[in-house]
Amino acid sequence: MKGIKAIVLMVALLIGVGAKADHDQVITYSQLPAKAQAMLKKYFANKVPLVVTVDWDDYTIIYESGEKVEFDKQGDWKEIECRASAVPGDLIPDKIKANVKQSYPGTSVIHLDRNRRGYEVKLNNGLEIEYDRTFQVIGIDD
Repeated sequence: MKGIKAIVLMVALLIGVGAKADHDQVITYSQLPAKAQAMLKKYFANKVPLVVTVDWDDYTIIYESGEKVEFDKQGDWKEIECRASAVPGDLIPDKIKANVKQSYPGTSVIHLDRNRRGYEVKLNNGLEIEYDRTFQVIGIDD
């Protein structure tokens, strides 16, 4: 267990160093927009933040357990990555949850990306599904 924590810490530090090179700045948790802080407190309250960064268009928080959440400048989430767990169900749009449950029973969403075209979802079986704004499947990649 200590070995895993050491690896996660080293990766986070490398990301932090790499982030610095990309003009990201390490900030404190309290410097996140209030909307982002509220979402994190609700869905990731039991997680330990490892590093919080800001660049010209977004905020990123990486947790000790490996989760990563990106927010836009207004504090709305853009991307949620949960490698060792699932994305909290309340953050997944109902139509996507229903489609995943019906078409891929027994799987969970481990990555959720929201952009102006729609959503991209990665399941724990490796399948990636792309949805348009109306939640219609427009692409599947295994």
